[in-house]
Amino acid sequence: MIQDIYPHKLSNVFVPSAQPKADDIIICVKDNGILVRESADGIRFPVWQEMSQGITCRYLLSLDQTGVYYAEQEGLEPWAGFAYKTLREIRYNIGGPQELMYLAYTAWHLICWYRDNRYCGRCGHETEHAEKERALCCPHCGNTIYPRIVPAVVVGVTWGDKLLLTKYANRKMSFYALVAGFTEIGETLEECVAREVREETGLQVKNIRYYKSQPWGSVQDLIVGFFCDVAGDTDIRPDNNELGEAVWVAREDIQGQKDDWSLTNHMMMLFKDGREPRA
Repeated sequence: MIQDIYPHKLSNVFVPSAQPKADDIIICVKDNGILVRESADGIRFPVWQEMSQGITCRYLLSLDQTGVYYAEQEGLEPWAGFAYKTLREIRYNIGGPQELMYLAYTAWHLICWYRDNRYCGRCGHETEHAEKERALCCPHCGNTIYPRIVPAVVVGVTWGDKLLLTKYANRKMSFYALVAGFTEIGETLEECVAREVREETGLQVKNIRYYKSQPWGSVQDLIVGFFCDVAGDTDIRPDNNELGEAVWVAREDIQGQKDDWSLTNHMMMLFKDGREPRA
């Protein structure tokens, strides 16, 4: 999965005093794009020694010994070889290396949080950066805002040697995925599993069991993976507003996605190999 980057190590420790060094990575953004250049090995980000004077940077995280910073002046004019690309474009059109993709997704998560909280949601005043922790504070009303993490589930629904695979409605995706959705207020993760499966496919489930989790920074998620068994009727009644297709697929017929970075693909391949956790 995308976070499995050993022997590389991504650290999200808050370091307020950090200052960029010559080879540190600078994440420049414009709208929904990140400034990158395609190289023989995949993507490359600008580094500090390539930046113009007067750029203000905010420390985000580190990859091994390399610091990663956010250029707070957004929309900088790209220079030779660089262009603004969305995470989806980077993932599917350029590719790895995997550790840099994980860096990009995690940095994007933090950048979106900074962008969305420049003003206090309680009183409307401009926020300030906290000195001792990664937080934004309102000097007017005292509101403290921490990075937003959204819980969501991805669900492998099984029926013997078959797995429920889906395709989203109105999305240009050729590959299959699993039932997934966001957790609602006042709902446990297990309740979310049962509700999402029922709403999207009309199926009831049993034996809900946790498998693994994955941070997914493009939408500020923490995705929690579960397997479960279909209970009773196996006829699929898809919600056509949510799904373009929902089918039972035998183990041997499951086809993976383009890369192996997502928890969804990992769970599909786990089932294909007969290694899913059993009730």
